[in-house]
Amino acid sequence: MVEYSKWKNIEISDDEDDTHPNIDTPSLFRWRHQARVERMAEMDHEKDEFKKKRQSYQARLMDVKERISKKDGDEEALKKELEKIEADGKELDRIESEMIKKEKKTPWNVDTISKPGFEKTVINKKAGRKTDENLSEEEREQRMRQFVKENEKLCKQYGMLRKYDDSKRFLQEHLHLVGEETANYLVIWSINLEMEEKHELMAHVAHQCICMQYILELAKQLDVDPRACVSSFFSKIQHCQPEYRAQFDSEIEGFKGRIQKRAQEKIQEAIAQAEEEERKERLGPGGLDPADVFESLPDELKACFESRDVELLQKTIAAMPVDVAKLHMKRCVDSGLWVPNAADLEGDKKEEDDSGDVAGGEEKTDDAKSESAAKEEPIYTGVSTEDVD
Repeated sequence: MVEYSKWKNIEISDDEDDTHPNIDTPSLFRWRHQARVERMAEMDHEKDEFKKKRQSYQARLMDVKERISKKDGDEEALKKELEKIEADGKELDRIESEMIKKEKKTPWNVDTISKPGFEKTVINKKAGRKTDENLSEEEREQRMRQFVKENEKLCKQYGMLRKYDDSKRFLQEHLHLVGEETANYLVIWSINLEMEEKHELMAHVAHQCICMQYILELAKQLDVDPRACVSSFFSKIQHCQPEYRAQFDSEIEGFKGRIQKRAQEKIQEAIAQAEEEERKERLGPGGLDPADVFESLPDELKACFESRDVELLQKTIAAMPVDVAKLHMKRCVDSGLWVPNAADLEGDKKEEDDSGDVAGGEEKTDDAKSESAAKEEPIYTGVSTEDVD
């Protein structure tokens, strides 16, 4: 059964209202409090004196017992001294019992009604923001690649969330995503979605990206770790003033406009790069583009190449001034539109193919060789191979 009697007698000097009108109440409370403090100090002094006597008694008792065991001195005198010390010990026990009874009868007050079980002071210090100013560009790029490799799936999950509460819960479960790396990944993903003409999905990912950037900006203003701003941002955006909401929506629209512009620029860059690669593949042995050379030719030469009429080309070259013919034909050779000595190349290739059968054939005469050489001369007149080269 619980004993409640100890709560009946509690001494509190400053909560009594039934004082005489002629008595100054604040002074009375002050006197009572001073008297209580003096009584407590006197009791503490008595405890200290008793503790000293108990320690002295223990020391004397051990000393006499040790002397008796060693038979150091008069045995009768030592026994009498031991009896006296034991009598003093009984008296100390009686005094201790009376002190305990007196302490139990003493009314509780604000100082004795409870005692602290433990005392501990904790001062929370805000976590400082992580600075990346000392990282080089290569280190930043390497860290970004590692982050994407490890967290790309989680970043896409965050980018697909629709509700603020879901986004808040997800980021609180994955606090390592709260950083510039996630914002940068969402920017790149938004650009890629716009290039793929997935406009609605791009707009949603852009919204999530702006949320992340607002968290980072809030952390920058407060000079705290961004992870500590997740809850405060989503609470604020859900119960914000109309002006703040309008600014937030305006930032999203501006961001989407920049994404669309950048996507168009990247598309144009990709097209230009593809055209440049195609042009490099078309370049002739002299490093000229055959398409550009063909467009720069006179109409009569264009007609020759379009019709692939060799005789017409010979006649056209013969009718042109030598310098002009040399210039045009050299550009045609450098661009690959015209291959000089093509017959020689074909003849050499044929001779290599038929080299295994030469032993059984007849040797050509000098006249046949000269006739063959005559046929292998350049087909255009007025410009020799040496002149073109």
